[in-house]
Amino acid sequence: MPRIQAETLPEHRLLVFERVFGAFSALMGEQSYDAITMAQLAQRAGLGRTAIYHHFHDKEAVVVAFAGHETARYVARLSERLAVADTPSEQLRIYVRSHLDSGEEFHMGLGPQLYGVLPASSLGEIREHVAAVEQVLAEILVAGRDSGEFVVDDLEATMRLVHACLSPRHVPPETIEAFVLRAVGAAGSE
Repeated sequence: MPRIQAETLPEHRLLVFERVFGAFSALMGEQSYDAITMAQLAQRAGLGRTAIYHHFHDKEAVVVAFAGHETARYVARLSERLAVADTPSEQLRIYVRSHLDSGEEFHMGLGPQLYGVLPASSLGEIREHVAAVEQVLAEILVAGRDSGEFVVDDLEATMRLVHACLSPRHVPPETIEAFVLRAVGAAGSE
């Protein structure tokens, strides 16, 4: 039985997860998802070769849990930033800027690397995490539409178009921000 490295089992589990997620993130920065092994993850996380299997049955389980962890961190940070905004336009500005500023830290380009290697069930679980971020945008757009600040005829299409503008590009963030706000008809976004 592995030694518990915290006062309680839940604290120990959290510590192990943090270490595994840190190891996964570091390894993803060095090599492709396909090249990563559970043995590498365990070694980088400072776990025994078999200890990692007490928490994750395979690398697929690691990436799904990692996606959930990263989404929860991102949404918590985003919610803190949005709490100070008084209007949907300010919230949309914060949403766009947060997404652009945090893109590398939180998203790591996992999607394209995983589409061909993960089964549909795991991709579906990861997609559920993405839906949590999309829900934040949906709430901002609906509030803006309902207050008359935004013109949003098709919520789903608007969300997809906003997110398309937020993909990494060599365009200054303020230009993207202004474009998105003009696209939804926000007043004063000239």
